[in-house]
Amino acid sequence: MLDGCVPWPPELAERYREQGLWTGERLGDLLRRHGDRVALVDGPHRWTYAELDARADRLAAGLADLGIRPGDRVLVQLPNSAALVYVSVALFRLGAPPVYALPAHRSAEITHLAEATGAVAYIAPDRIGPFDCRALSLAGPHWTVIDGDPGPHLSLADITAAPRPLPPPDPGGVAFFLLSGGTTGLPKLIPRTHDDYALQLRSAAASMGVDEHSVYLAALPAAHNAALGCPGVLGTLRAGGKVVLARTPSPDEVFPLLTEEGVTITTLMPPLLSAWTEVAPLLGVDLTGLVVEVGGAVLQPEAARRAQDAGIRLSHWFGMAEGVHWHTRLDDPPELAATTQGRPLIPTDDYRIIDENGDEVPPGSPGEFLVSGPCTLRGYYDSPTYNESAFTPDGYLRTGDLVRLDPHGNLVVTGRVKDVINRGGEKIGPAELEGHIETHPDIRTAAVIGLPDSSLGEKICAAIVPEPGSTPTLAALRTYLTARGVATYKLPDHLRIVDTLALTATGKIDKRTLRATLTTESTR
Repeated sequence: MLDGCVPWPPELAERYREQGLWTGERLGDLLRRHGDRVALVDGPHRWTYAELDARADRLAAGLADLGIRPGDRVLVQLPNSAALVYVSVALFRLGAPPVYALPAHRSAEITHLAEATGAVAYIAPDRIGPFDCRALSLAGPHWTVIDGDPGPHLSLADITAAPRPLPPPDPGGVAFFLLSGGTTGLPKLIPRTHDDYALQLRSAAASMGVDEHSVYLAALPAAHNAALGCPGVLGTLRAGGKVVLARTPSPDEVFPLLTEEGVTITTLMPPLLSAWTEVAPLLGVDLTGLVVEVGGAVLQPEAARRAQDAGIRLSHWFGMAEGVHWHTRLDDPPELAATTQGRPLIPTDDYRIIDENGDEVPPGSPGEFLVSGPCTLRGYYDSPTYNESAFTPDGYLRTGDLVRLDPHGNLVVTGRVKDVINRGGEKIGPAELEGHIETHPDIRTAAVIGLPDSSLGEKICAAIVPEPGSTPTLAALRTYLTARGVATYKLPDHLRIVDTLALTATGKIDKRTLRATLTTESTR
């Protein structure tokens, strides 16, 4: 493991190998098979496995000639493109872990990541929308490599050399870094090893039935764990299937691809699932049979049922870039996917559900979700102080999520430990209240947050996007919720009507920004 990374205890690592969970597979080998089969569709360009494999080999040799060595970190900020795939595989083969920045990141995040990792190089397109990546001034990286017009920097197209054998990386070593999805501060870095991520890829592909006949649509950013490896882009390529890349999840872009490329599976966040379900019949698009993995935020049962009624086969998941992954299976009853997040992807994962005192809760009761296992990290990169609070002394990750198990052992996420509104000592889970509000016929979507209050500590604010032509009032909403049996102390104290709810880079409702905006408004 690299300096700053926390390894699994030797006895656990040996157990995972003996159990056949860690097999010594290297991620750089995932393009070596399947030859002339189409591997990737990127706009008008189609790449075979052999073409991607050869490009990755030449690039790995070129990067080595440039001076990049095993163990060097390389900051990669590429949109969904063929370059993201062959750059990743080249770096896997070189043993120089890519640090995946998201396309939505800008100078503050990129500068932080470069400094935090000591990255020796930054690989990016010339532009991401209006953002000119070439204009970034990064003190750390020795090289800036640009896909497209390089300006004063190196061109990705020019970094090539005759393929040659390179020292194979240690399968137990770091393959790449993902970013935490935390809501406070700058993102933490998550080291993923070849062994643990290969286990995730093949387990997710097997569970979702992804094989050489599958066609995966990457509609979310492929630099994020959900679209990268659940099974995502890498898992589909490992299985010999075809990956179709979309720059955005907009129906205008992706709906034609569903038919043209015969897409069988994709990954969405709940707001996007609802948008696809609503727009598809208007555009004459049939979603019957499409497998959609959905998670990353609260999926309301009504939204799940509408998608299922449209013919979508749902797998409802709870996952983290840190390696935790639970999901419903495709042969589960539809209601299970509408109301739970299923069972663990890795059956040998250890977990606990604890109360605020650290004691395990009775069966069926809610508590904080703690996880340990062969895919779950043991510590964030170079963060010893933070790790003391993020992990238990015996290595369990504190997810920060409030969950319970149903009588059959299926996971039900009820909220966040830090997302609980404390109104005069009464605790309110926003997810529960949002579910009630979104059943209102005049409300399209809602986000519930706590706003500071001098007497109660917090008051409940519901920010809603109404249906066109509707203007719900606070009084009417409270009456509606009361009729649904919602307790009085859970009723919203404030109502804010908004045109849209801002999303994070990964498609979740950005409650941090919403809370800051509404708190500022309430103090004026």
